[in-house]
Amino acid sequence: MSIVSVSGLKKHYSKVDALRGISFDVDEGEIFGIIGPDGAGKTTLFRILTSLLLADGGTASVDGLDVVKDYKEIRKRIGYMPGQFSLYQDLTVEENLRFFATIFNTTIEENYSLVAPIYRQIEPFKTRRAGKLSGGMKQKLALSCALIHAPRVLFLDEPTTGVDPVSRKEFWDMLGQLKAKGITIIVSTPYLDEVRRCQRIAFINNGKIQGIGEPEEILRRFSDIFCPAPLSHDAAHAERQNVIEVEHLVKAFGDFRAVDDISFTVSKGEIFGFLGANGAGKTTAMRMLCGLSQPTGGKATVAGYDAASQHEKVKLNIGYMSQKFSLYEDLTIAENMKLFGGIYGMSRKEIKTKTAEMLEELGLEHERNTIVRSLPLGWKQKLAFSISIFHNPKIVFLDEPTGGVDPATRRQFWELIYRAADRGITVFVTTHYMDEAEYCDRVSIMVDGKIEALDTPDNLKRQYEAADMYGVFLKLARKAERT
Repeated sequence: MSIVSVSGLKKHYSKVDALRGISFDVDEGEIFGIIGPDGAGKTTLFRILTSLLLADGGTASVDGLDVVKDYKEIRKRIGYMPGQFSLYQDLTVEENLRFFATIFNTTIEENYSLVAPIYRQIEPFKTRRAGKLSGGMKQKLALSCALIHAPRVLFLDEPTTGVDPVSRKEFWDMLGQLKAKGITIIVSTPYLDEVRRCQRIAFINNGKIQGIGEPEEILRRFSDIFCPAPLSHDAAHAERQNVIEVEHLVKAFGDFRAVDDISFTVSKGEIFGFLGANGAGKTTAMRMLCGLSQPTGGKATVAGYDAASQHEKVKLNIGYMSQKFSLYEDLTIAENMKLFGGIYGMSRKEIKTKTAEMLEELGLEHERNTIVRSLPLGWKQKLAFSISIFHNPKIVFLDEPTGGVDPATRRQFWELIYRAADRGITVFVTTHYMDEAEYCDRVSIMVDGKIEALDTPDNLKRQYEAADMYGVFLKLARKAERT
C-alpha cells in the first residue's frame, strides 16, 4: 500500500526546470532512497513533499493527504531533517527536544519510548548546547527532534553529510529500528554504503527520474555516475623534503587534551590523508598547523615556519578550504578570484593571468560573471579548491572538501588534487569518504587525540587485515573511549 504518491510533479525557478514530471510511489514501512547528482532536484522534491514549497504542476499526497490542500494535517504526520542543520545552536540538547515537542503539542515524556534508543546516547549531555556537539551527536539529536511527535513518514535530506563512517553506521542502524516500528523513511544520500541499505531507490537527474528499483540494479545501470572507475596515482613525484614537521604537538582545553602528543612529517608534493571520527581531534590539529590556534605544547613547522611564533608567515604560504563553503556567494567567480588574489598579495597582472588560466582549466570561461551562489554544489567546491591554490601555495589544507557531493563529481575534484600535487603542492586532506582515503599517498588515523596508525593505504589494509580503508577505519575508530 502506497503511503507517498507523486504524479507528474513539476517545479520551475526562472528558466530552470528543477522538476520535470516526477512520478513514483513509496510503500508503507519502506526505506526509499532518493539519489542523484548535485542540482538534480532532490531538495526541491523534499520541500514539496513536506509542504514547504508549492509545485507548478502535478500532484503529491502523503499518508492519503494532498500536500497543498491538507498541508496543516500533513505537518502533524511527518518528520523532516533538511540538508541544512535544523537545530537551534544556542539551546541545549534537552531544550531543543522540548521545543520541538511543544510545537507538535506533545511532550518528551509522552513519546520518550519512541526516541529512547537514540536519545539515550546523548541524554548524558542534555545540558550541553547543540552548537557544541560533535557531528554524530547533532544528527542523533536532530533525528530525535524529528521523531518526538511520532510521525508516520520521515523525510531525511542527506542527514549524514559530514559525519564519520562509524556514526553513519550507527545512524542507519537506528533507521532500521524505526522501520521495524512501521515508520516509512524517504532519504537522500551521497554515500553508496547507505544507498545499499535502502529497499528501493529512485535516481533523479536533470529534474527527471531516470530509474527506480533495487539499489544494485540502479547502481549497475548508472555506474558511470555512481561507480566511476577509480583513480590511479603515482606517488613517485613526492620529494623527500619535509614541508610539515610535527613533534609532540598538544592542544589542551583545561584537563581535556583534544590533541594529545602527536608527531609526524609530510613531504613536498605528498597527498596526506588525516582521518578520524568526529571529535578525534583532526580539526583542532589542522587549525594549529594553519596558524589559527596556538598549541599547548610541542612544535609544528609548516612551510619552513614555526606555526606558533610565525603564524602570519605560515598563512601566506598555505591554502585552506574549510568544510563549510569558503567563497563569497554574492560575488561572481572572477570577483572571488580577484579578491583572494589581492589578499595573498598578487599583482594585478598576476591575478589577470591566473584568472584566465583557472577559468580555462575549470571550463568556466563563459561563467566568469556568474554569481557563485547560483552554481551547483559540486562546481562551488571545485572552484573553492582552485581558489585555495590560486597563489600557488606550498601546502593546501582541505577540511572535508567533498561533503555531500556525488561520486562522479568527487572523482573530478580529486583529479584537480592530483594536478596540484604533480605541480609540487602538498595536499593535507581530511575526509569521511573512505574511497578517497585510498587516493592518498599516506594516511594517518586519529583516535582520542592520538595518531593510532600512519602508513600507505595498502600497508594499513594489510596490517589490519581489512579489504578496504572503510574496514581499517572501523577497526581503529571503535577503540575510541572518550565522548
